[in-house]
Amino acid sequence: MKNATLDEARFHDEDAARQYLEKIRWPNGPICPHCGASSRIFRIESKSQEKGKGARPGLLFCGDCRKQFSVTVGTVFERSKIPLHKWVLATHLLCSSKKGMSSHQLHRTLGVTYKTAWFMTHRIREAMKPERLGMLGEHDPVEADETYVGNKPGRKKQRGWGHKNAVLSLVERKGEVRSFHVASVTAEKLKPILKEQISRDAHLMTDDGRWYLPIGAEFAAHDTVKHSIGEYVRGNIHTNTVENFFSILKRGIYGVYQHVSPFHLHRYTTEFDFRYNYREKLGFDDEMREAQVLKGITGKRLTYRRID
Repeated sequence: MKNATLDEARFHDEDAARQYLEKIRWPNGPICPHCGASSRIFRIESKSQEKGKGARPGLLFCGDCRKQFSVTVGTVFERSKIPLHKWVLATHLLCSSKKGMSSHQLHRTLGVTYKTAWFMTHRIREAMKPERLGMLGEHDPVEADETYVGNKPGRKKQRGWGHKNAVLSLVERKGEVRSFHVASVTAEKLKPILKEQISRDAHLMTDDGRWYLPIGAEFAAHDTVKHSIGEYVRGNIHTNTVENFFSILKRGIYGVYQHVSPFHLHRYTTEFDFRYNYREKLGFDDEMREAQVLKGITGKRLTYRRID
């Protein structure tokens, strides 16, 4: 049975949030982020009961390198003045909302400024980035397709998709998705991405876009469905899986976020990729997704200057 008290308290109590994060980041005990030692770690207890005096809560000391640290050192939460329990709650909300949560909604829920909420969501998306990526298609077919969202800066709205931003997504059936913001949809732009992400032994499935024809020869098999003549399924050959992912992505971009800058589009696709890759059909619930993101905060930094 889950520790309901700690689970509920982590969203509004600073000590509970810190204990929760320490448990996730250091399941076998604290590890010094400065030297990697784990044997001589000591907690610095505050001897003063007066507010503002003594050591701050959660401070630890490494007996090997003689440096102090806390659970947020060496993470995307480092040097943040935002209470840790608000970070944990924001992470949970972003992981549990299927189509995302806008910064406006988050700033109202957390009681922080809109600018702060916007910065928090980008830091959490940074933690959603996968550490290691294997090759797609080693066990199941891979569907590749592109969609168009938002507007390119300086481009007038017009018929078609020339003024929009292109997103390429690769979905392994029964597996994960990987999305990429691409400058244009051409064989020259798409081929390096597919070669880098998909196993040569994979069965690739696409629509009949002309840019996929020279790419398909790089893989063990390449089948297409001819959308141009109204064909969407032919036996086991289709791109319905990736198109279902696009439906969630677009509902989130247009319905929740409403406007996404091309400069930050790759961060939003990372968010939607993450929730899809840790979806309920694969055995993950909201709390497990939240824990996965909190595990991913280590070794990453994202300053406001980098994302402004």
